[in-house]
Amino acid sequence: MPPERRPSVPVLLGTLAVLYFLQGLPAGLLAKAVPSLAREAGLSREWIGLLALAALPWALKFLWAPWVDRLGRGRPGHRTRWVLACQGLVILILLLLAVPDRALWFGAGFPLLLLLLLLLNLASATQDVAADGLAVRLLRPDLRGPGNSLQVLGYKAGLMLSGGLLLIATDWIGWRASLIGLALLTGLLLVPVALFPEPVERGPAPSAPGDRAWWRPFRAFWARPGLGLWAVILIGYKVGDGFGSRMIKPFLVDQHWSQAAIGRLDLVASLVGLAGAALGGLWLLRLGRRAALIGFGALQALAFVGWWAAVEAPAWIWPVALFEQFADGLSTVALFVLMMDYCRRDREGTDYTLQASLYLVATGLFTLVSGFSAARFGYDGHFLLAAALGGLVIMAALFWTAPGEADTRHD
Repeated sequence: MPPERRPSVPVLLGTLAVLYFLQGLPAGLLAKAVPSLAREAGLSREWIGLLALAALPWALKFLWAPWVDRLGRGRPGHRTRWVLACQGLVILILLLLAVPDRALWFGAGFPLLLLLLLLLNLASATQDVAADGLAVRLLRPDLRGPGNSLQVLGYKAGLMLSGGLLLIATDWIGWRASLIGLALLTGLLLVPVALFPEPVERGPAPSAPGDRAWWRPFRAFWARPGLGLWAVILIGYKVGDGFGSRMIKPFLVDQHWSQAAIGRLDLVASLVGLAGAALGGLWLLRLGRRAALIGFGALQALAFVGWWAAVEAPAWIWPVALFEQFADGLSTVALFVLMMDYCRRDREGTDYTLQASLYLVATGLFTLVSGFSAARFGYDGHFLLAAALGGLVIMAALFWTAPGEADTRHD
């Protein structure tokens, strides 16, 4: 029997960056490009907030995560085959979106647009289960800081391309050509994924839906000591960010910014966010996990105080947008590293997905009502409320100790 191929560290990190870049493409379309284009087409802030319903698969993916961990286990390319299948569906949907003119999608075809975006997110969320399981399984603890930096870097680069750059491209080459280009790029990036030497997974397969005890891994995960406060932090850590950021693009449209101008701002801010993600892993190693989670989360909340000020002082929009994306890069890395730390061996994909689903459910619920908040309180009141939500979870984190770190709160 030939020796099993194992990826080198550079190959592993590079492949993970590609995987999360691919996940960022549909996410940027939903979170950045569509809200801006929808507001320009005359959709209300309430409807734009409700676009978050298309991201529902991200919140529910824990329900089918055991299937992804189980089906194909013990065979070569277990998780990469899941990725290839999911991305094939993503390419198909992007090509379908490119067929009609964008005026149809933001008019009579809006319900069908929501359905296609829902399917797009279903494919991407399922790929995320496979990619997260691969990352948690193959990244050593000392590589999780840099590994999660690359994860967030890749994801944010995908967001940048399908968000800011797509808005600019629609002005230059049109909606159809932009989406076809996005589909072609996705196909090209699947080549290194297909060639990745994924080691065969050994050991018993976790239970999957259909087994009588498929739910037991979820119960066992939360039954461990110290998970209660972590659950509170996990639920609330990104709530303020998701709630506040959903209304940034509509705010800019209402400030009479063109789509190209919004795209340029998003592009530059996303580049700054990449720097935040890159530095987040390094600073986390220096500061420690607890200090990084608290400090980076505080910066994230402070960013929305900046957006509150920018409503009355539009000159602040550029610096606030850059700071907000930098803080988002830092805080996302910290959260993802801790989520990996709490995963059990041989249930990496399920455990990570369960945690991700929990925070995404909470964030999604608040994002759904973000348009109603902005309509009721105005953009200034909305952004201030987002900052307050972020600050509340930082207060809870002051009473928490990261796994593997000594509790020094009373020293």
